[in-house]
Amino acid sequence: MKILIPVAAAMLASACAMTGTKSEEPIMSAPVTVSEHRQGDDLLTAGLGLAGLREMTAPKFADPEHPTAAELRRRAIWSNWRGIADLSPQGGYGEVYGSVANIPGREFSTLLRLPGATQPHRVVLQLPDNFDAGKRCLIVAAASGSRGVYGAISVASAWALPRGCAVVHTDKAAGSDLFDIDAGEGVDASGMRVAAGNAAAFEPRLAEGATGVAFKHAHSEDNPEADWGRHVKQAAQFALHQLSEALPNQAPFTFENTRVIATGISNGGGAVLRAAELDGDWLDGVVAGEPNVYVEGNRPLYDFATEAAIFMPCALLDLPVDALPQPPMRAQVEPLWKQRCASLKAQGLIDGTTVAQQAASARAVLRASGWKDISLTAGAASTGFDLWRAVTAAYASAYGRYRAGEHPCGYSYTAMTAQLQPRPSTAVERNTWWSESAGIPPGNGILLKDPRMAPPDFTLAGEQCLRALWTGDNADAQRVRAGIAATQTKMPRRGLPVLVIHGDEDGLVPPVFSSAPYVAAARAAGRPVAYWTVGKAEHFDAFLAFPSYAARFVPLLPYMYAGLDRMWSTLEHKSTLDGDLHIEATPRGTGAVTATDLKLPQ
Repeated sequence: MKILIPVAAAMLASACAMTGTKSEEPIMSAPVTVSEHRQGDDLLTAGLGLAGLREMTAPKFADPEHPTAAELRRRAIWSNWRGIADLSPQGGYGEVYGSVANIPGREFSTLLRLPGATQPHRVVLQLPDNFDAGKRCLIVAAASGSRGVYGAISVASAWALPRGCAVVHTDKAAGSDLFDIDAGEGVDASGMRVAAGNAAAFEPRLAEGATGVAFKHAHSEDNPEADWGRHVKQAAQFALHQLSEALPNQAPFTFENTRVIATGISNGGGAVLRAAELDGDWLDGVVAGEPNVYVEGNRPLYDFATEAAIFMPCALLDLPVDALPQPPMRAQVEPLWKQRCASLKAQGLIDGTTVAQQAASARAVLRASGWKDISLTAGAASTGFDLWRAVTAAYASAYGRYRAGEHPCGYSYTAMTAQLQPRPSTAVERNTWWSESAGIPPGNGILLKDPRMAPPDFTLAGEQCLRALWTGDNADAQRVRAGIAATQTKMPRRGLPVLVIHGDEDGLVPPVFSSAPYVAAARAAGRPVAYWTVGKAEHFDAFLAFPSYAARFVPLLPYMYAGLDRMWSTLEHKSTLDGDLHIEATPRGTGAVTATDLKLPQ
C-alpha cells in the first residue's frame, strides 16, 4: 500500500527546528510516498531472499508494457545487489559475512533539490519495524558509482537494518533517471515511465538537434559531484523529519539525540567524505570505502582515467599472460591492444620497434605518473570493459555542465542495433531503465556513440579528445577543469571520527591517487583519520563471481561491515579509532570463502 504525503514549505521550518541547527539547504520535493513492505516483501531484499538475489535473470514484470511501482522497486533492489556484492554460492555472502535477513518496515521516498540546482536527487528512508528506540540511529547511505537510489543497499542497509537502525539513501543527483529524447519520455518519482512535462525525476534542457538518450549525471547541468556532500546532509535532514512524523511518540528526532553515521563506497565513499567537511555538529561518524576523492595537489579521477584509457591497453601487454584476470578474455582483446601500441608509437608517444618494446614503454609512462603494477593488473577489467572511456565521456559532460547534444567531443547516447547503428528504443526497454541501469551507459540497450570512431584504432581519437579537456587550454578544457576543481575535498570537521577503507589492488580508483593522499592531508591538518588497507581487494566485489577473479582477489564488503562495527563501538564507548591497519586476506580460489581467509578485524 502506498500513501502520498504533501510536502510543503513548512517542512523546512520543521526540519530546522528539530535539528537544532540553522539549515542552508531548503528542502523542496515531490510528495513523499510511503510504502509498506511486509508479507512476502521486505526492506532488504524486496522479498527475494538470498536465493532470489542470486537468480541470473531479473524479477519478471507481470505486464512488461506496464510494470507496477512495486515491480520496479523489486527489480531495482535485485539489480543493485548484484552490481555490488559477490553473491556467488562460494562467495560466503549471508553465511560468512553480510545479511539478507527478512526485515519488514516502511519506506518514505521523495525528490529533494539543493538551492540553485536544476535537477533533484532521490532519497529513500527505510524504517524497519525493529527500529531501536533505545539506541536511535540513522545511517546515511550514498549510492556507489552513478547508481540509482538503492545503490548502497548492500553496503548500508545490510549492516544497519538488522541492528534496528533506519537508513536513508541518496542517489547524489546521479542515478538511473534516464530520459529518451526522441520518445519524449522520462520517469516520475516512482520510476514509472511518463511523458515529458511529467518527468519530475529528470527532464533535461536540450541543445538544438539533440537526439537519443540523456541521463542525470551527465546532462543535469548541475555538476552534481561538486555537491555530493550536501546531498548527503540534506538526505539526513529529510530522514530526521520523517522519523519524527512516522514515530510521533518518540519525536522529535534531532541531530543531537540521534546517532548519524554516513557510509558509501566508490563515488559514495567520496560523497560521505565530502559530507564530513561540512560545518555543524550534525554527523557522528563516517566510514568511506574505496573513495573517489580528489585532494588538491593530487590527481583527480578524470586525469588518471583519461590517461589510462589511452595507454593502458598497450601497457597491459607488458604483463605476463597469466597475470591478468579474465574476463575480458585476453585472446579477444589482445589484437586491439596491439593496435593501440602501434597507434601510440606512430604518434611518438611511446618507443620501441616490437610490440613487446612498445608495451614496456607504455607501462613505463604509466608507472612514471604514479601507477603501481597491482593497480595495472586489476585495471584490466576497466580497460577490457571500456570503463575508462564510458566514465570520462560522462564526467566531461557533467564537469562542463553541458546539455545533451553539446558534448565537446561529440559523444552522445542512443539505442543501437547489433551493427552499432542508432535506432529508436522500445517502450519495453524504457520500462527497465530506471530499475536496471547502473547510471552511466553503455548498458540496458544504450550505447555510447562516438563520432570520431574509425579504424584501425577505433576509440583512440575520442579518448584523446577527452584527454585534451584536461591537458589543453581551449574554452572547453577550461570549462571542464573548472568543474573538476569544484569537486576538491576539504578536511573533515575537527573531532569527527572518520574511517577510510581501501583495497590495495583497486584498478579503477587506485588508493595512490585517492584515499592515500586524502588520509595524508587530513593527518597533516590535525585530523587523525583511520585508514584500513586490504591486500588482494580490488574495486568490484561482483567480479568475484568469475573464477579468475576469485583466484586473485577478496571482497571489500566484509571490511566495510567490520568498519561500521568499529565505528559503532568507537561512538558507543567514546573511544578513538585505530590509526593504520593492513589486512592481508587470502583469495578463496576454487573453494568457498572462509572467515579464516578474510581475517576480519575484531
